[in-house]
Amino acid sequence: MKFDARRAKLLQPKEHIAFDDFPGLRLEATATRRTWTYRYRSPLDGNMRQIKLGDWPAMPLAAAVVEWEAKRGIRDTGDDPALARRRARAHVAAPDAKHGPGAYTVRRLVADYLAGHVEHNASPAVQANTRYALGSPIEPILDKLPETITRKIAFDLLERLRDRPTYANRIKMELSAAWDYALDAGRLPENTPNWWRQIMRGRLRSKGRSRNGARVTDKRVLTGPEITALVPWVQVLGEDVADVAQLYLWTGQRGNEIVAMQGVELSEEVDGLWWTIPKTKTKNKRIERATAHRVPLVGRAEAIVRKRWGIYGASYLFPYTTPKAGRRAAKSRKCITQASVGQIIARCQPYWKGNNRLVTDRPIPVTGWTPHDLRRTARTMLGALGCANEVAEEIIGHIKPGIVGVYNLYSYDVEKREWLTKVAARLEELAAS
Repeated sequence: MKFDARRAKLLQPKEHIAFDDFPGLRLEATATRRTWTYRYRSPLDGNMRQIKLGDWPAMPLAAAVVEWEAKRGIRDTGDDPALARRRARAHVAAPDAKHGPGAYTVRRLVADYLAGHVEHNASPAVQANTRYALGSPIEPILDKLPETITRKIAFDLLERLRDRPTYANRIKMELSAAWDYALDAGRLPENTPNWWRQIMRGRLRSKGRSRNGARVTDKRVLTGPEITALVPWVQVLGEDVADVAQLYLWTGQRGNEIVAMQGVELSEEVDGLWWTIPKTKTKNKRIERATAHRVPLVGRAEAIVRKRWGIYGASYLFPYTTPKAGRRAAKSRKCITQASVGQIIARCQPYWKGNNRLVTDRPIPVTGWTPHDLRRTARTMLGALGCANEVAEEIIGHIKPGIVGVYNLYSYDVEKREWLTKVAARLEELAAS
C-alpha cells in the first residue's frame, strides 16, 4: 500500500495504520508520538506480542520495513524477537558481583564484539542472527572470565547442541571471532587460548533437510525430463517467481543476485546485452581480489530482463509489489527476497507441513527441489555440454582458486556468451519437448 504521511500525522491516540504487504507492521499513535511496531504471535508460547522498531518520521517507512524484516526473520527461526532483544540488552557491560567491578567477563566480551565489529560490518538481518546465536545457548559462560574458559567448558557447550550442528557451528564461529576481537583489542592477556577455533573441527556437520521425517543430504540436479515438466509449470507461480526461476536456469547465477538486479547494471554492447553485478552484491564481496561479475544475457534470460527493464528502468527489476493494487514505480522500494521465492516453491511441495500450503492450478510435477538446485543444474549442464571447468566456474561467479586467481586475470567474456548460448538452446529444446 502507498504510505500516506498526511494520514499518519492525523492519527489519534490509540489508533494505528496496518500494512497488508508487511504483516504485523504497524504505525501506532500516542498523544505525543507515532511509533513503528511489529505485532506477532510468539512461536514459543503462542501469545501475541509487540516490539518497538522506531519513531516516525525519524524512521521512514523503508527503514521500518528493514527492521520489520529483521525481527520477522528472528521469529521465523523459532525465536521470539522481544526475548532476543532482552538477551541482547543483557550483554551490556555491567559490574560483576562475582569477579568484582570492572571484571572483563564473557558477557562484556560479547557486548564489545557486537558493538565494535558486528554492528559496523553486518547488515541488520545478519546482526539479528548473530545476536540470536550469542543468546541463551551461551548463558552458562556469560559470567565467567574469558581466560578461565577451558577446552572442556567450550566442548561441553557445543556438545549440548550436537543435535543442531548448523546452529552449533554458527555459535562456534561467532565465539571464535569474538575471542579474536578481544585479543586484537588488547582486552585479554595475549596467552589466552581461543579454544573455539580448535575444538570439534569437522565434527559439527549438518544432517540435511527434514523431509517426510527423513534427513535429505543429497545435492539435487534436475534431469532433462524434469526440466521439460518444470519450465512450463513455474508460470503458475506468478510472474516474479516464474521469471526468477527461469533466470536461475538460463544464467546460473545466485538467487540473491538475481532478485537484486537493477536496470542500472545492464548495458547494451556490441555482442548483446550484459548484466554487470557489482562486487558489493556478490557472495565474494569480502574477498579482496574479487571484482564485479559480468553475465551475458541470452535467449529467454534476455527476453525476461528486457521486459522488466522496459517497465522499471534503472531501478530494481524485482521490486516489492502490492498484489491487490498492482505494480507501481519502484524508485525507493526494495527488491523481493531470495527467501520469499524459496518459500513459495516450498509451499507447493507435497511434503510441506505448514497450514499455508500453496494450491496451484496444476500440481507441482517435480518434487524435492529448491531454487538453488536450478543453479546447480545450470552448472552441471555446462559440464555435460563440454564447457571447460575454468569457463563454467567463471560463468557462475566462483573465484579462481589459489595462485591461478592472482595471475590469470582474463575475463572469459567471449566464452561466457558462447556457452550460455549453448545452455539456452539446450533448455529451449527441453522446454519445447
